[in-house]
Amino acid sequence: MTELLRVEGLRTVFRTAMGQVAAVDGVSLSVDRGKTLGIVGESGCGKSMLSLSIMRLVPQPGRIADGRILFDGQDLLQLKPDAMRNMRGRRIGMIFQEPMTSLNPVFSVGDQITEAMRAHDKKASNAELRIRAIAALDRVRIPSASRRLDEYPHQMSGGMRQRVMIAMALSCDPDLLIADEPTTALDVTVQAQILDLLRDLQEQSGMAIILITHDLGVVAEMADEVAVMYAGRVAERASGTDIFDDPQHPYTLGLLGSIPKLEEDHDRLLAIEGAVPPPFALPSGCRFHPRCVFATAGCSSGDVTLREIGINHQVACIHAPVEAMMELQA
Repeated sequence: MTELLRVEGLRTVFRTAMGQVAAVDGVSLSVDRGKTLGIVGESGCGKSMLSLSIMRLVPQPGRIADGRILFDGQDLLQLKPDAMRNMRGRRIGMIFQEPMTSLNPVFSVGDQITEAMRAHDKKASNAELRIRAIAALDRVRIPSASRRLDEYPHQMSGGMRQRVMIAMALSCDPDLLIADEPTTALDVTVQAQILDLLRDLQEQSGMAIILITHDLGVVAEMADEVAVMYAGRVAERASGTDIFDDPQHPYTLGLLGSIPKLEEDHDRLLAIEGAVPPPFALPSGCRFHPRCVFATAGCSSGDVTLREIGINHQVACIHAPVEAMMELQA
């Protein structure tokens, strides 16, 4: 399996009244062709800003301060603006959060899909683009595609709008699809349909997927590899199987412990105490240590970075593996 995307030491910063803060701080990860990388974590951990950084769409006053983003061997951060615009959509597609706000309410969905196609095919006629747009809606299983093409976003359900967003992202057959919370605010049945659709489209085209979510159930169903993010950094990175069967970071353990289990009888769900720290008030040492039940004095000093503890399994914790943490509690 060949590597398609590699992110190395990516750091995205923002100017604020309290000084410069890092929303993404030294993140490294990779995804292979035809595979799915799941990126998980609580709200505010930097998942969405990481995706915008890869697309070079960081909003002002933010900027990418350091690192490399190698796509098919080419550093995206070295591309001129025109070359990067040509890369977006044509080779890297993205499904943004909240389809109702991502779609323009005053244009039909057909106009918006053909606009995305037109950006990368100046020579195609309007009639040809319309035929391709209908095919794109058919591809994401929207019934009566030729009629739906002339409808406006408010005339569609949340699930249908999400399918339109997927159709737009895949309209130019990209090699990589970044899906930012693709099932948020959808009911369980529609969520399953969207995930099945993404999996089928991946099998048909061989594209890679970066799936950004806070839903571990979605990750369990879709991801080949998983990166767990916390406070702008990767806390743990491993295969999807190892993350669920052999979690090694206290934060990952906490996330998994907060999932309700049918076979267990709990009066209340387990929860991680506290909240993700704001980027302008990050703790020293391990950023999770103020909330960690395994924390010791050593956790608050020094820079805690990812280290290998198994085959393709990396953890940013000085006490890993789990067995050593348990000994601390004994």
